[in-house]
Amino acid sequence: MKFSLTSSWVVAALFATSSFAAVPLSSINTADTGRYVPNEYIVEMASISGLAGKRAYTGRTLYYHMHKRGVQFDVKTEYDTPDILVGASMKIESPDDIAKVAGIPGVQAIRPIILIPGPKPIESFSVSDPNDSRLSPSPMSTHTMTGVDKLHAQGILGEGIKIGIIDSGIDYKHPSLGGGFGEGFKVSGGWDFVGDRFTGSNTPVPDNDPMDCGGHGTHVAGIIAADPGNEFGVVGNAYKASISGYRVFGCGGSTTDEIIAQSLIRGYNEGMDILTLSLGGVDGWTIGTGSVVASRIAEQGRVVTIAAGNDGSDGAWYTSSPGNGISAISIGSVDNIVVSVQNVNVKGVEHAPIAYLQLLPLNVTGELPIYVTNNDTTVKDDACNPLPATTPDLSGHIVVIHRGTCTFQIKADNAAKFGAKNFLIYNSDDGELTGVSIDGYQAAMISADDGKFLVGQFAAGVEVKLEFPQNGSAATIDSPHGGLTSAFSSYGPTYDMFFKPAVSAPGGNILSTIPTAQGSWGIKSGTSMATPFAAGAAALVLQARGKGKDVSREMRDLFQTTAIPVASSKEEGSIANTVSQQGAGLVQVDRASQYKTLVSPGQLLLNDTANLDSLHTITIRNTGSESALYQLSHVAAGTAQSLKADSKWASLGPVELVDAPAGVTIIPSSVTVSPGSSRRVIVRITPPRGVDESRLPVYSGFINIASKTESLRVTYLGAAGSLKKKAILDNTDAYFEQKLPLVLTPGGEVQSEPKSYTMKDLDSPSLVYRLTFGSPAIKVDLVQKDASIKPTLTKRGWFSWLFDWGSDVDDLPIIGPLQELGYVPRNSEAPVTDNGFNVFNFIGVFANKTRIEDGEYRILLRALKVTGNPKKLGDYESWLSPVISINSTSSS
Repeated sequence: MKFSLTSSWVVAALFATSSFAAVPLSSINTADTGRYVPNEYIVEMASISGLAGKRAYTGRTLYYHMHKRGVQFDVKTEYDTPDILVGASMKIESPDDIAKVAGIPGVQAIRPIILIPGPKPIESFSVSDPNDSRLSPSPMSTHTMTGVDKLHAQGILGEGIKIGIIDSGIDYKHPSLGGGFGEGFKVSGGWDFVGDRFTGSNTPVPDNDPMDCGGHGTHVAGIIAADPGNEFGVVGNAYKASISGYRVFGCGGSTTDEIIAQSLIRGYNEGMDILTLSLGGVDGWTIGTGSVVASRIAEQGRVVTIAAGNDGSDGAWYTSSPGNGISAISIGSVDNIVVSVQNVNVKGVEHAPIAYLQLLPLNVTGELPIYVTNNDTTVKDDACNPLPATTPDLSGHIVVIHRGTCTFQIKADNAAKFGAKNFLIYNSDDGELTGVSIDGYQAAMISADDGKFLVGQFAAGVEVKLEFPQNGSAATIDSPHGGLTSAFSSYGPTYDMFFKPAVSAPGGNILSTIPTAQGSWGIKSGTSMATPFAAGAAALVLQARGKGKDVSREMRDLFQTTAIPVASSKEEGSIANTVSQQGAGLVQVDRASQYKTLVSPGQLLLNDTANLDSLHTITIRNTGSESALYQLSHVAAGTAQSLKADSKWASLGPVELVDAPAGVTIIPSSVTVSPGSSRRVIVRITPPRGVDESRLPVYSGFINIASKTESLRVTYLGAAGSLKKKAILDNTDAYFEQKLPLVLTPGGEVQSEPKSYTMKDLDSPSLVYRLTFGSPAIKVDLVQKDASIKPTLTKRGWFSWLFDWGSDVDDLPIIGPLQELGYVPRNSEAPVTDNGFNVFNFIGVFANKTRIEDGEYRILLRALKVTGNPKKLGDYESWLSPVISINSTSSS
């Protein structure tokens, strides 16, 4: 039996058979504020003395100066932890007042408060029977993949290490998680920052009970801390560690990076050795509050592990925060090495049971005959069109359909018109076997060979029936995708060219604890599962090497230099997967805990070609008792074509890889290091030659450092091309079937000619735009209708012959600013996500909330290019709207 199998089947099922259709403009919700909490910011101060308490409106405090400058504000939360965050979160009614606050002595930064979506595992289900066919016969296969089993055999179990889990809470009453809460229990502490009803947009109701009602945090906790001896054989990889639960999500909905910052700081102040966060939202930059706080905590000598994200299908340049924190350890996912399938028995003809990929047996009783919708197995659009009127009643059949062309749903719907309820979809010759989920029906996928056999028998008139055993039909096979990067795992790097993710850990098809009210045990997949695994691994390293700031600060280097690079496929001789998705590879905890050779840094950041940092120093330290000879060599990873050919858009996952290695020189290529000594080597890395820079290739690889007994590596990453040349604003009609950017009227129509608005009773326009790449600054300004500006997105803009862009933004004839956003990520190309576009509602006021006089105007939209100079006009892309008239005296 030959077929390709992936445990990331849910992602594959969503995208393998779908083509992106245009999104209707009517779907735009102009009331949606997007990723920002309206008018709320975190103001960071240089010192506590500059803050001095909420009621300190006298003296030279922040609040005194804000009152003096006439800024209207309301303080929500204060942060008073030096070296981590000092300042306050507050509501500032007028965005124009931000400039006034920025000028106050001691103000270090002002960051908007960002919404972070709730955790969404790729797949999730509960199990109640240890013999459930969905379970791997080796629930701890993840331990053997990573060397955890070796440390457990030595009695290294995480004892004495404190781990803070920032998530949806923990069901501490679960028998395998200690059965209680507080001193003397496994879950010894924690805090609920939000309450059950918090959704991200209402007021939190905190208390001291971090009980989980969502289920996600409990699953995370079990990966680290589940006690052995349960009926499922599950063992946390650091089950002797002490756990604290910091709850930042209600029973549903989102949270904010303001609350995440509070939880990080509380965990830091309560002495957690490790903080782990299986959460995040698409960001692309390293400067968000959650990212900054996480990074600073790591720099103070605590380990912080954060999920890289489950957006692999969205492709390159799609990293998540707070995992983007520079010194935090962002974790990608690798698929489990084993996977379970079900078997269906074949009756009426001699044939072995047919395997199908399904978590549960199809709920089909008795022996049902098959019906084939097309006897020609070369036809891929099988059942994409209505079936013939001569089709019989299919309610008592298993309908066999060829995969291809249209969605599974369309195929099933067409057959369901004749009563069909149960389906087997047979794979295409070049396809990858995936899970099948179709609303309203039962369906599963079988291999191409098995499908051809069934079709052949049906065409020959053989009466074939199928029987779906409800028990004992499970089989376990080695997953051909096991040990490879999970399809759902997000791609980096960040727009400021930082190395995300850092490493990977097992995250696919993970059995762990869930709240007892939800069934006690469940399987989930995602980087949310890989992240606590890495946190538990860090606990083992801390116990083995000795808990302390130095080891904690070295943790990322220890993980990266001892990790095993992940291949791009199981084919012999395949190149390593791009570092922009796998990081430095799959963690090897025993090596990170026990190797005598220490190498730093673990990663080399090369930047883009325009800002290339090609020369680096690597330090090799021998902590052993004997001299060691090290041989150094270079191994390239696949170069990722991060942009589509002839397109502004990033490549969708799986991102195309090419064999285009960087140029690498290592001096010296071998070195002997005495015991207790260090030696340095110089590495020069240059971008690969002959690549198409218009596709912004992301190249990467490894500098191998091997002695007779130990093998380590340093990982590098760079971009072959100029980030500054990358186009940002989408000016196509692919998404809405209307060319972007555009102005939308209250009636949902695209404004193409001058139009008048009263700015009353929702009679106002909205600016809609999409970003194909991240931008450090998005500016929306008001200009006169005949402003002499040459927009870059039109070949001949309005009055473009009158004006040359010049070199300074001060030359722009701007009446006033309407909106400014900093460090904005790109949108998703795929309409199935919630990050498809951006909306600005023009309600007739400037950013400072002052009213705009009646008159005729245009909106100027500008996007600063990555690495661009914000003072230079040529470093922006720009667009001018049609004429917008404000006529507030009109009654219509």
